[in-house]
Amino acid sequence: QVQLVESGGGLVQSGGSLRLSCSASGNIFSINTMGWYRQAPGKVRELVAQITSSSISTYVDSVKGRFTISRDNDKNTMYLQMNSLKPEDTAVYYCNADVKPYRGWSPMNYWGKGTLVTVSS
Repeated sequence: QVQLVESGGGLVQSGGSLRLSCSASGNIFSINTMGWYRQAPGKVRELVAQITSSSISTYVDSVKGRFTISRDNDKNTMYLQMNSLKPEDTAVYYCNADVKPYRGWSPMNYWGKGTLVTVSS
């Protein structure tokens, strides 16, 4: 079994910054693509940013230039540095990862339970 645990959420004023972390633990041989998703009240969950095992990253247009995704493969941890936060960034942020639990196994997809980010105007 694999667990993903997010941390770093909280309340911040508009224009402020937060850094989210996602730590993976359990039966892990390797981690392929990891990503941050968010879900605002009354809205569907959306992909915010993704990063491959070789650290190639992509972003949704609304966060480009403000958010930076990164990962530390030795620590099985992913980060999301969020700058210039806006009230519309308010959401629960979820960690997602494709994990190979053992050598030769196909990747399995896992979700964290989420961390709440609230940006006040």
